[in-house]
Amino acid sequence: MSRRNRTIVVLLVAISVASAASYFVYRAVSSIPVREVEVKSYYVAVASKALPVGSMVKESDVKLVAWPASSPVAGGYTKVEEVVNRGLIAPVVENEPLTSTKLASIEAGAGLPPTIAAGMRAISVKVNEVIGVAGFVVPGTRVDVVVTIGRQDDSVSRVIVSNAQVLTAGTKLDQDQAKDGKPIPTTVVTLLVTPADAERVALASSEGSIMLALRNPLDALTTETKGTRLATLMGAPEPAPVVKVSRGVPRALPPPPPPTPVPTVYSVETIRAAKRVSEVVK
Repeated sequence: MSRRNRTIVVLLVAISVASAASYFVYRAVSSIPVREVEVKSYYVAVASKALPVGSMVKESDVKLVAWPASSPVAGGYTKVEEVVNRGLIAPVVENEPLTSTKLASIEAGAGLPPTIAAGMRAISVKVNEVIGVAGFVVPGTRVDVVVTIGRQDDSVSRVIVSNAQVLTAGTKLDQDQAKDGKPIPTTVVTLLVTPADAERVALASSEGSIMLALRNPLDALTTETKGTRLATLMGAPEPAPVVKVSRGVPRALPPPPPPTPVPTVYSVETIRAAKRVSEVVK
């Protein structure tokens, strides 16, 4: 038998042995019974489609899905009737569990009112393209409210409300409606403020002009400024502070005296007959 024939025979034998071994291994694995582990679960109400904030939940918007009982949904509901006819105070996506933190009470209804937290107020401000920062003041953004009040002797501009949340831009309540950060042209912006800040905004709207300053959403520090006056803006010195003296009569502190000029002193060094002498000349 030639060398070539012996090689072919060895390959055929190897292929036959490998095939037979693979077949018996497959039969052995297939004969092992399948073990099904039963996972204890319960049903949770989830959204059957994406729902924006402020919408009223209907029966067609909810479905029940099995959820592992070992990891229960905090604040979840197990019945469709528990979430129907309730307003959404936060947007949800498809198959997201509906929880108590995303739903308003049945009596609250839908729309903007349920999204207002307890102790807060919603107040609307008339804006244009300049005041509304070219339309980039959209729902979900944060702004500072700046008021400018003109007086006969002077004008002043100051931040009166800091880090206020924008609830709506026009009639748009959902932040997702401003796709890819595009501006929303509008004439009215609704802000979420405290009752005291609502009074400041109302008074500023009637006594002066309002501007909105857009903030970085990660910047949560309170804006603290002393305000800017027209005279100060044009280079005039700051007005003297006012203090209270006896009987509550205010009096302006006198300006500080000007600094006393310091005379210039020069030191002159003279060399005379190999002798070094220093003299002071004023």
